[in-house]
Amino acid sequence: MTVRLDDLPLRDDLRGMTPYGAPQAPLPVALNVNENTHPVPSDVADDILDAVARALRDVNRYPDREFTTLREAFAQYLGHGLGAEQIWAANGSNEVLQHILQAFGGPGRTAMGFAPTYSMYPILTRATGARWIAGEREHDFALSADSAAAQVRAHRPDIVFLCAPNNPTGTPLRLDVIEAVCDATDGVVIVDEAYEEFAPRDEPSAVTLLPGRPRLVVSRTMSKAFAFAGARVGYLAADPAFVDALRLVRLPYHLSALTQAAATAALGHADTMLSMVDEIVAQRDRISATVSALGYTAHESWTNFVLFGGVDDPAATWKALYDRGVLIRDVGIANHLRVSAGTEDETTAFLDALASVGSRS
Repeated sequence: MTVRLDDLPLRDDLRGMTPYGAPQAPLPVALNVNENTHPVPSDVADDILDAVARALRDVNRYPDREFTTLREAFAQYLGHGLGAEQIWAANGSNEVLQHILQAFGGPGRTAMGFAPTYSMYPILTRATGARWIAGEREHDFALSADSAAAQVRAHRPDIVFLCAPNNPTGTPLRLDVIEAVCDATDGVVIVDEAYEEFAPRDEPSAVTLLPGRPRLVVSRTMSKAFAFAGARVGYLAADPAFVDALRLVRLPYHLSALTQAAATAALGHADTMLSMVDEIVAQRDRISATVSALGYTAHESWTNFVLFGGVDDPAATWKALYDRGVLIRDVGIANHLRVSAGTEDETTAFLDALASVGSRS
């Protein structure tokens, strides 16, 4: 007898939910999940392998539960006078966010974000028993300080998600919006800076707002700019008391010794690892200019991807690109598709394929 999911005694609030996931296909050009498609430089990879090999010698023992060396490395990377006691890390930024929701969300509490935004926010919220509230953005996906603060005051959520810059739209988020939201709530404010390294260098990070704001947390990832998606390492910066709260919900020894070793070694080569960011930004801007020339609307992006509108039939265009060996993402926004900025060759393959599908000009 075949058992269906609905036949199991699943939590009532989980019924009807669908798992997060993007299509995976062995196509020559995969630009659908905002990965850094540049490989880790060989000299850095060699150093990481050496660090993992050393960690393997003691793999019979539990890892450092407090991952002290890694936290010190993250603090040094972020700068701004941060100390290791202000850093937390986990298996990808999604687990970092899950820890926050487990500690500050849960049954009877609410979390809010501004749609469209990262689709894992409502999934994590509901999976931890809290209720999700979808706020609104402007027609161009921007979010103003006045609008964000007013919506937060109206809904009074326990947790507010601010994606800076926003995924899946690439939209910048200014510090005045974050400050206004912090002033409008007594709850936790999460600024998700997964794509911060792709923003203009002269734009300040939300890390600069941490002093005097114990309910503000800034989340980052190594998956994007550091080309470390397969290693699954995310981290955050916050007040030391906030970090203490996350210890209440984390699993014992949640970061393996191998993960700690690999991430610490990669951070030791931060300049080299980030050297590819300028190339990715150049390809992103090339995509924006070319899709605009083809008659589509490229939205402003401070990330490693471009959301473009004016697509008459997104499903048909997606399939036509798929048939040409190029995988991009239909993120569910009407008349829009999203493409990651890859290498120069990958970007060329995408642009050539899109042009062959037919321009709108």
